[in-house]
Amino acid sequence: MTSLSTTYLGLKLRNPLVVSSSSLTDSPDKLQRLQEAGAGAVVLKSVFEEQIELEAQKLDQSLNAAEELSAEATRMFADIPFDVGPGEYLNLVEKSKRAVSIPVIASMNCLHGGKWGAFAKKIASAGADALELNLYSLQTNPEKTGAQVENEYLDAVSEVRAAVRIPLAIKLSPFFSSIPNMVAQLAARGANAAVLFNRFFQPNLDIFAMKSVARLHLSQPDDALLPLRWIGLLHGRVPNIELAATSGILDGQTALKMILAGARVSMVCSAIFRNKEQHLTHMLAEMEAWMRAKEYQSIDEVRGILSQKSNPEAQAFERSQYIKSLVGFD
Repeated sequence: MTSLSTTYLGLKLRNPLVVSSSSLTDSPDKLQRLQEAGAGAVVLKSVFEEQIELEAQKLDQSLNAAEELSAEATRMFADIPFDVGPGEYLNLVEKSKRAVSIPVIASMNCLHGGKWGAFAKKIASAGADALELNLYSLQTNPEKTGAQVENEYLDAVSEVRAAVRIPLAIKLSPFFSSIPNMVAQLAARGANAAVLFNRFFQPNLDIFAMKSVARLHLSQPDDALLPLRWIGLLHGRVPNIELAATSGILDGQTALKMILAGARVSMVCSAIFRNKEQHLTHMLAEMEAWMRAKEYQSIDEVRGILSQKSNPEAQAFERSQYIKSLVGFD
């Protein structure tokens, strides 16, 4: 009999499919439907730094105090119709824990450090099984160095780690000079997992209305290749940290690829937006069918078997594959 059960962040999961943070996970009713469809765990919709600032003081005052934000930015944030504030978010954590038996992971989306420890404590007290810190920061200052950006991220991790004991995952973008070093530094600061990768918002321009257009695009199959590559390269090379895959995981086969590369879990979002909660059931059936065909007994048995851990010359291997792909292309 095949088993998809595994662990992530020290939590027992019935399978490695985790529904990632989005509007899919913003109510206990939705979580119950995801659980019934087979989700192994859920990451709640994020609470944003700006929401916490809004509760502490009027948002325009807090933003005016920030050197990087202009009066125009203040008005932009003030117009955002946040549907849940920090107080309501803590209620969401509590109600979600009562509504489902699968692990519930809270999510915080932050830009600056220095304000996360206190709220992280409240999230832990509300009963969250773990916390995912989504470090989203678009850098536009040409005077700020890459090292300064990394230190801001790491300081935020240290602040949260010092405040709570629950497991901590860090959701990263792929835009670092050395992803392996960044992941290693996260582990040194106490992070338990790295989620690869955050998809940056990509605005477009309407040349007739002469304005910027904000629209979120669902992930496509090719989006899975970037996390697949880095998880395969990182598996087993950075001690004391787990790897979670996100972006482009639209079917059971892709979810399996991430596990074979070395991921603890595969995170799903766009596939559910397109096909509803029941798609999780189909993905799990795909995974179980593959394992039976290959005569594997457990999902943990196959984790990392297609990673580069066993290759002592990972950089040379990667370079050779790069050259082969270009030389052989007509």
